[in-house]
Amino acid sequence: MQLHELTQIKPKNRGTKQVGRGIGSGRGKTSGRGTKGQKSRTGGNIPAHFEGGQKPLAQIIPKKKGFRRPNRPRVLVLNLSDLPRLTEGNILTLKSLRDKGYLNGFDYVKILGDGEIKDAFEVETNNISASARQKIEQAGGKINLV
Repeated sequence: MQLHELTQIKPKNRGTKQVGRGIGSGRGKTSGRGTKGQKSRTGGNIPAHFEGGQKPLAQIIPKKKGFRRPNRPRVLVLNLSDLPRLTEGNILTLKSLRDKGYLNGFDYVKILGDGEIKDAFEVETNNISASARQKIEQAGGKINLV
């Protein structure tokens, strides 16, 4: 150990500074609070986001154009034309979609009626459009909403 490697050990529990004990103490008169105003008074603690009665920025931003909810539910949208390549034996389940990796990061599945189907599909989904429901039932398929 060298002389220049020595450091001072800082105390763990340091007492609070005494304020308001005369000008000579360095923390007298206004006790380090400055002069006048809400922050100098007892009980004058205001939150960091307070803007003096103006509408806070955190409340304005969601009303602005182009704002998107950060935790919005993500929907995997499938069309009827996608069903033949996603199903095995004309059965589509949420578990099979999850196993194939299609549902990673998505909260739920919705099937839309774009396209035509000829086979009878058995479909398990969270949501389905009216046209998709009609086309699947006309083809003789079954729909199971989860």
